[in-house]
Amino acid sequence: MSVIISDEILQASRLTPSEFRQEIALHLFQTGHLTLGYASQLAEMPPNTFRQLLKQRHIPLYSYDVEDFELDLKNLRELGRL
Repeated sequence: MSVIISDEILQASRLTPSEFRQEIALHLFQTGHLTLGYASQLAEMPPNTFRQLLKQRHIPLYSYDVEDFELDLKNLRELGRL
């Protein structure tokens, strides 16, 4: 499937085609819709370069929320390590 972005929208964004792809890839990665591999493909960047872009934008590589923390605590208690 191909997605066509009109020149009008691209001009309105004030981004180059490459920057536009990167912004879409960053958003889809940050919202959990794409893995790092697919997002870096969409951005047309090697994965390590995409990781650096994430770092520059202060976007975490991994999502670790309160639910994950609570599950870790539960598992540690069950293993007798806490």
